[in-house]
Amino acid sequence: MVVIGGGQAGLAAGYHLRRAGVDFVVLDSQQAPGGAWPHMWESLRLFSPAAYSSLPGRLMPPQGGRTYPGTEHVVAYLTDYERRYDLRVVRPVHVTGVHRDGGRLRVASDTGTWSARFVISATGTWWRPFLPAVPGSETFTGRQLHTVDHRRPEDFTGEQVVVVGGGNSGAQIAADLAGHADLTWVTRRPPRFLADDIDGRALFDAASARRRALDHGDTDTGGVASLGDIVATPAVREARDAGLLKAQPMFTRLDADGPVWADGTIVRADAVIWCTGFRPALSHLSPLGLRDRNGHIPTDGTRALAEPRLHLLGYGDWTGPASATLIGVGRPARDAAREIARQLS
Repeated sequence: MVVIGGGQAGLAAGYHLRRAGVDFVVLDSQQAPGGAWPHMWESLRLFSPAAYSSLPGRLMPPQGGRTYPGTEHVVAYLTDYERRYDLRVVRPVHVTGVHRDGGRLRVASDTGTWSARFVISATGTWWRPFLPAVPGSETFTGRQLHTVDHRRPEDFTGEQVVVVGGGNSGAQIAADLAGHADLTWVTRRPPRFLADDIDGRALFDAASARRRALDHGDTDTGGVASLGDIVATPAVREARDAGLLKAQPMFTRLDADGPVWADGTIVRADAVIWCTGFRPALSHLSPLGLRDRNGHIPTDGTRALAEPRLHLLGYGDWTGPASATLIGVGRPARDAAREIARQLS
């Protein structure tokens, strides 16, 4: 079988497939291990301590001097994980399409074709950033960037920067820039910070409890959204307590100089950073024609309802509670591997 994507979800799938005795190959589009993590901004920190940010089978070791590990530590961990379990990752391979081919699925790529009885798609969301349609965007003369484009705050030293987004990436990047740029932070609603003692462990528990409730027909607990939108990581907490994270309401349009609010207020900006989220990177599955009117692929757990030979892993709660996280992807990866092993036997 074929796993598409060699990031955290693909590695978790490989681990459980190996334990289940399934022969597989992982196709990864990147030049080196680590999935999307090598491409994230330098100051990014995990929401949880290392031991609570682990893939199945191996605890992430602590990073010296840090409670919440940084991206370089995560990349080293994923690299070691891939090597330790001798996961068969072929890279760089860019998958161009998955096609039905009789009783099998044909995986086409820029380096060749694979024929598989089952496919796990684990390509994540980082490669498909979402930019909202805002009136006047085409007239703005400054730079328009997305979360994926931010690397280090020094790139904006002395500039006037508008950060748009009230989630974790928006708050973290705003905190990252607060001491370097003239910052304006814009959110659609007032920021909702989680309590300072809540981190990724509690978020995983909340997501799991919501999934259990829904599966049993109980009242929706609200999951992570019921707790807030922003984890108060140390850097965010420091900037917030220093009064540097004062959010402004969403502007109505952009003009040549920057955002314009409904009351006529204009803020000049050298750059606008859109921290507005991502969409699942699923273009390689287009030949299967599985998306519904909302653009999603309906699933039962991880299995695509209209194509039972396909499993989707790591795209968010719709493919398993907290499955887009390091700690959360293990359980749905295990379930997918077990189901595939049963079918193959």
